[in-house]
Amino acid sequence: MATPSSPAPVLAVGSLTRRGSGKTPAAIAFCQRLTETRGAVHMVMHGTGAPRQVDPRRDTAETVGDEPLLAAAFAPTWIAQDPQAGIDAARAGGADLVILEEEGPAKVTPALRVLVEDAVRGFGNRRKWLFGDLHTAMAKGFRTAQMLVTIGPRPAQAGFRDTPLPRSEAVLEPLRTGMTWRGARVLAFAGIGNPDRFFGTLRALGAEVVRQQPLADHQEMTPTLLARLEHEALGLGAQLVTTEKDAVRLPADFRPKVLVVPVRLELSDWALFDRLVAERL
Repeated sequence: MATPSSPAPVLAVGSLTRRGSGKTPAAIAFCQRLTETRGAVHMVMHGTGAPRQVDPRRDTAETVGDEPLLAAAFAPTWIAQDPQAGIDAARAGGADLVILEEEGPAKVTPALRVLVEDAVRGFGNRRKWLFGDLHTAMAKGFRTAQMLVTIGPRPAQAGFRDTPLPRSEAVLEPLRTGMTWRGARVLAFAGIGNPDRFFGTLRALGAEVVRQQPLADHQEMTPTLLARLEHEALGLGAQLVTTEKDAVRLPADFRPKVLVVPVRLELSDWALFDRLVAERL
């Protein structure tokens, strides 16, 4: 925890792969866990321009991005093009601990770095972009991190057993909202890094996904797109369903037409994370 002579430590949440790893739900889960014991936890995410704090009452996904707007519902959240500037702003804003969601290759040296990867996708062909899915070479990425979190079903986790980092398996669990999904006919749409993961979650809940519409990550919810989805749902007798991240991009007058499936990341065992936090933060 920060003291007058020691600035707030930084927990970086990164990934070696370019998209769809699950960093945002991981960062939110870490934030919720650490808020219980570490005082004021602030989050820093990638944005444009000078650092500024996200105001969920006034900002929109168009002005600050969907992930920062979602994160701001859980903790004070800052956006900045320069991650170090964002960290400095969070510290000046009263943070006792800063969680940095890294965008691309690492640019700062945190007290603790946790890598997050999708267990089904893995590291792809293990080559760097433009020839593969990685933005950082695996050997270099492993050297600068202290923990690996792999998100996905148990069968997919086997591919990570030989990684040189301490590892914890994780799943994205739907929150209990009282909604009965079994047998529900849904038209599901998602503009996240890995839409198939969301569609699979709905099927696991027992929903009948009569139509699934993957969108580009952060895709704009235009009136034309939403009118088409609404028309198709009516024709199929289906309910429109999307993710929390997509919901913050919906126009206010369209949100009542769409059900949202909130999910939270759960580690199979928090002991490794808790130990690293105690040792390094």
